Amino acid sequence: MAAAAALALLALLALALRGLRGSLGLLARIRATCGHLRRFPRPPWRGWVLGHTGMAKSTEEGLEQAEALAARYGRGCLWWFLPWLPVLRLFHPDTLRPVLTAAASIAPKEELFYGFLKPWLGDGLLLSHGRKWVQHRRLLTPAFHGDLLKSYLGIFNQSTRVMHDKWRAAAGPTGAAVALEVLDQLSLLTLDSLQKCIFSHESHCQQQPSEYIKAILELSTLVVRRQQRLLHYPSWLYRLSGDGRRFTQACATVHGFTAAVVQRRRQALRRLGHQAWLDQHRGQRMDFIDLLLLAKDEDGNTLSDEDIAAEANTFMFAGHDTTASGLAWLFYNLACHQQHQDRCRQEVQELLKGQDVEDIEWEDLSRLPFTTMCIKESLRLHPPVTAVSRRCNQDLATRDGRVIPKGVICLMSIYGTHHNPEMWPDPQVYNPLRFSPENSEGRPPLAFIPFSAGPRNCIGQSFAMAEMKVVAALTVARFRIRLDTARPPRRKSKLILRTEDGLWLLLEPLPKGA
Repeated sequence: MAAAAALALLALLALALRGLRGSLGLLARIRATCGHLRRFPRPPWRGWVLGHTGMAKSTEEGLEQAEALAARYGRGCLWWFLPWLPVLRLFHPDTLRPVLTAAASIAPKEELFYGFLKPWLGDGLLLSHGRKWVQHRRLLTPAFHGDLLKSYLGIFNQSTRVMHDKWRAAAGPTGAAVALEVLDQLSLLTLDSLQKCIFSHESHCQQQPSEYIKAILELSTLVVRRQQRLLHYPSWLYRLSGDGRRFTQACATVHGFTAAVVQRRRQALRRLGHQAWLDQHRGQRMDFIDLLLLAKDEDGNTLSDEDIAAEANTFMFAGHDTTASGLAWLFYNLACHQQHQDRCRQEVQELLKGQDVEDIEWEDLSRLPFTTMCIKESLRLHPPVTAVSRRCNQDLATRDGRVIPKGVICLMSIYGTHHNPEMWPDPQVYNPLRFSPENSEGRPPLAFIPFSAGPRNCIGQSFAMAEMKVVAALTVARFRIRLDTARPPRRKSKLILRTEDGLWLLLEPLPKGA
C-alpha cells in the first residue's frame, strides 16, 4: 500500500516537474519573443490596453498613414492589436525577404481573415497549405504557360470590344465625352473573360444580368463586410445573421454552377477516353477546366472534382477584381497625365497601323514597352492588393540582425513598400520611366511586388499582365481618358484597392485612325 502511494506521489511529482518545465519553456519563449519585438520601433499608440486598435484604417487616411510609416521607420514597425496580438508591419525588401522567400511550409498565410473565404473557395491554391498546396501548385503551373496564355488573347480582345461598344453607345451619336464609373465596368469585363477562359461559358454578363456573376460580386462584398464586424467573426453567429444567410445562398449558386461544369466535362472525358478526347480537341483552345482534368503529377495522381472546382472558384475570385482594379487605376493615372496617355496611344497606333482588325496579338505584347512601363508604375502607385499576411512557424533572421519571431503575424505592406522613399524617390509622383531598363538596374526585385513574391506569389500574374496590356492598348487607341473633376476619388482598401464612391472618368470616343 505504502509502495503504491509512493509510486503515485512520484508520478505526480514527475507530472508537476514536466508541467513546470513546460511553463518555464513557454515563459522563456515569450521573453525571447518580446526581446525580438522590442528591436522593431513602435509608433505612438493608445496605451497598454488598446495598443494601436482602431488606428489602422482602410480609408484614404489609412493609406496616407502607411506612407508615413514607411517614410519614418524605413524597414518596419511593431503594431499592437490589443495587448496580446503583436503584428509586424513590413515595408522594405530587407525585412520582406526572409518571409516572402521562405518555404511555403515555414511562412503559411495567416488564417484569421483568409478563413472567411474558405466556405466559398475551399482548398484552392489561395487557402491550401502543406503537401496539398505543393501538389496543386505543381499541377496548376502548366496552365499558365505562355503557349496556353497565347490562346486567350482572342478572348481578351473580344471582351474589350464589348465594353467599348457599351461606352460608345453611352456617348451617343455625337461622340461626346461621357462620365462613367469604370471600376464596376472593368470588373464585368474581367469576369466575362474569366468565364470564357475557365469554363468556355458565354454569359454575356457585360450586357445582361447573370445570377452566377451576381453571386460572385455579392460574395466579395460580404467577405469585406464580415471582416469589419467583430460579432460576425464566430462562424456559428455569422450563419444566423442576414449576411450569413446571403453568403450561404451565394456560395450555393457559385458551387452549383462550377460543379455542374466539372461533372459534365468529367463525364465526357470518361465516355470518350483520354486519347480520343485529346484527338477531338486537337487544334482547339483548351480552357482551365480541361487543363485541370488532364493534369497529372509524376506519380500519376490527378485532381478530384472537388479540387478542380476549388481551383476554378479561386481563379474567378483572385483574377477578376485585382485586374479590374489595376486597369481602373491605370486609366486614372493616364487621365491625370495626358502626356503619358498620348505616348501610349502613339505606341499602340504604330503597332496597329495597316491592320484590318484592331486586335492585339500575342507577339504585340512585347512591342508595347512604354505602355508596359505605364502599367507597372500604376501597379506601384496603386497596387490592387495593398498587403498580404503570413504567420511564420519558426524564427526568421533579417539582414540587419533582427529576428522575426515564430508565431507573430507579419503584415507585408505592398502599398508601404511601393511608397518607401528609400526605394522610390518622390514616391507620390507617377513616373513610368522608373521602369525603363536603365532605371531598373540595381533595384531590389522585392521593391516592386504587386503580385507578391517567393513560393506563394500570384500564379496568374502573366495572365493578368497580358489581359491588362490588351485592354489598356485598345482603350487608349479608341478613347481619350480624362478626369471627372466633379468626382475626385477617395481611395479605400477592401479586398482590393477601390474608392469610396466609385472611380469616375470621362471617356471620349476617338474617330478611327485618330
